Amino acid sequence: MSENNSWIPLFPLNAVLFPGGVLPLKVFETRYLDMLRSCMKSGQQFGVVLIKSGQEVGMAAEPESVGCLTRITEWDMQDLGVMMLRTEGSQRFRILQQRVLQDQRLEAQIELIAADPATTPDEAHLQCAGTLKLVIDDINKKGRATHGNDFASPFSLPAQFDNAGWVANRWCEILPIPLKARQKLLELTDGSERLGIIHQYLLQHNII
Repeated sequence: MSENNSWIPLFPLNAVLFPGGVLPLKVFETRYLDMLRSCMKSGQQFGVVLIKSGQEVGMAAEPESVGCLTRITEWDMQDLGVMMLRTEGSQRFRILQQRVLQDQRLEAQIELIAADPATTPDEAHLQCAGTLKLVIDDINKKGRATHGNDFASPFSLPAQFDNAGWVANRWCEILPIPLKARQKLLELTDGSERLGIIHQYLLQHNII
């Protein structure tokens, strides 16, 4: 499943974004402000990729080969030169070819990775989904109590508790696991396999 031959902008970060995941961003580097303005003007998505080596600022970092396309859902610039964004992951991709621009931004030609196939929920799925709902409800309840109308849930709607991939992705985001482990889970093409690994983790740590 190919994206076409056009180049998409990449945003290398110390973060792993999953489809359906929410990623807040605070952007102040001129090169990325320019990139984001261009994306908003054209409606183009950009790719979030985990940094394999290098830094978020300065010279172009080396990215992992699999990332997630991202769309901007909200933005604000209350302070001059600082853009606050709420973005949401849409579809995973694999980098086929990449290049570094003069301002040290990365662009890539990509191959899209198919969405996790729908499956009939089994016992492991139901356990993971039930506990996830309790966790999300608790986070949202505490957030509203603390921040009132200013609270923005870290989870996007609609919730898809009957979708194994969606349930696995949300656990991948909130569990205290290393970034490299998150990246490996992102790269799994089978949502049920990803959920199976999460289920074992939750059992081992007495979360379910």
